[in-house]
Amino acid sequence: MNTSEFLNITSIIVPDRTAIIFDGKRITYSDLALRVARLANALRDLGVNSGDRIATMEVNCNEHIEAYFAAAKLDAIYVPINFRATEPELEYMLKDSSPTVLLAGSRYTDMIELISAKVESLKALIVIDGTADGWHTYDQIVSSALDDEMFPESDDDDLTMLMFTAGTTGFPKGVMLSHDSFSSYILSNVSPPDMDVEEKNILTVPLYHIAGVQAVMAAVYGGRTLIIQRQFEPVGWMTLVEQEKANRAMMVPTMLKMILDHEEFRNHDLSSLEVITYGAAPMPLEVIRRAIAMLPGTFFINAFGQTETAATITMLPPEDHILEGSDEEIEVKLKRLTSIGKPLEDVEVRIVSDEGNQVGLGETGEIVARGSRLMKGYWKQEQATAEALRGGWLYTGDLGYFDEDGYIFLSGRAKDFIKRGGEMVSPEEVEQVLHSHPAIDEAAIIGVPDIDWGERVRAIVVAKEGETIDGSEVIEYCRSRLSSFKKPESVVVVDKLPRNPLGKVLKRILREDFNHPIVE
Repeated sequence: MNTSEFLNITSIIVPDRTAIIFDGKRITYSDLALRVARLANALRDLGVNSGDRIATMEVNCNEHIEAYFAAAKLDAIYVPINFRATEPELEYMLKDSSPTVLLAGSRYTDMIELISAKVESLKALIVIDGTADGWHTYDQIVSSALDDEMFPESDDDDLTMLMFTAGTTGFPKGVMLSHDSFSSYILSNVSPPDMDVEEKNILTVPLYHIAGVQAVMAAVYGGRTLIIQRQFEPVGWMTLVEQEKANRAMMVPTMLKMILDHEEFRNHDLSSLEVITYGAAPMPLEVIRRAIAMLPGTFFINAFGQTETAATITMLPPEDHILEGSDEEIEVKLKRLTSIGKPLEDVEVRIVSDEGNQVGLGETGEIVARGSRLMKGYWKQEQATAEALRGGWLYTGDLGYFDEDGYIFLSGRAKDFIKRGGEMVSPEEVEQVLHSHPAIDEAAIIGVPDIDWGERVRAIVVAKEGETIDGSEVIEYCRSRLSSFKKPESVVVVDKLPRNPLGKVLKRILREDFNHPIVE
């Protein structure tokens, strides 16, 4: 299905339902469809044709959603840009994607103007908020455009989005996603609008990230109301949930932890929350246990995927978060809370060796997936595409294993795995132990070069408020809970861990800063 149909269908079934709540605005589905039609006509008048790219660079806002669906109506390709991009990164992404039109917030116009002359494809610049010399104004072009309906001709397999990866190593790669990349997941996992059922989703994850896009697609197809927060901030998030009676939320582990830790947590009524979906980064066991205890009326879902899979490929459902039963049953549930659940029905997942052969239960290998919703490849990068897509399978770069019940447990990224004296050490396994230490708030494991062992294990930790950390005691703590070769051999205490906007620890930076040898 062409994704533009999501909005068309919903605007017919529930035209008067609020689609978006943002910055004091309430936009119904019929109004949203009208704004999208007008924007599509305006973009066509500015020179956008089928296959052209339309880029956006702004914090979360309704204009992101309008721009995507307008692009889909034009058979154009939507390119959301990370608003935290540096000037060199932005220049690279714009030159690489060659957009015809760029829509951006006023805070980014100065940087864009330094670059725009170097991007030969650009025909028009549109400022989303305020005004800027030489720029079209978003509200003006939308209000003055025709509202003629457009009928896209794209097939399910045609590109609809070019989404750049986070770029934790080198410049980001453009992931090519088709209409089917999104519709396959949505049609299999989301119910269409029901006039008698209203749900409100609070959206805080950024809309340049696949998790944010997936949340929008699900909400629009399902006829849900989207409550948009510009950028995540704990008190603002809790206030919106309380005021708007939000039912669903998508969060990354660091967001959830910040909510639970906040001194204002008990002052807000969050009882309307029925479901919290979390993902995008590993969830420490202690954090999800606290969340289950502190939000007793909320169901939790762990959703695992990546940009290249367009959406979730494995899920740990609510029933696996209910810590009830005998001691043995609870012990099993706690173990499963450290997993990423089971594969969804519309995608096939395997664990394979370096040679591409399926490994046995309990054996670690690379997670590979196949199905209609996987990426078509990397934009203009044939070699990288060939390395990632082999024999119809996407090689995710994530390592893990299946247990006897079909649950998948992550072992880390392939490039992060530590090889110590011929033994393989999973950073995630060691990090889970460190997170259980009473004095440790955050932890990350890296390998450092060693002339005798090849690599040795170093822990980078952040202390809880009011606590001090003794490195030798931490090492002993891990020694009693892990195989000897897995324990950290060095502990470094820092004020905070470097993270990307979605909470993933930037281990590249840690390796750069703490790569010095371990001295006995």
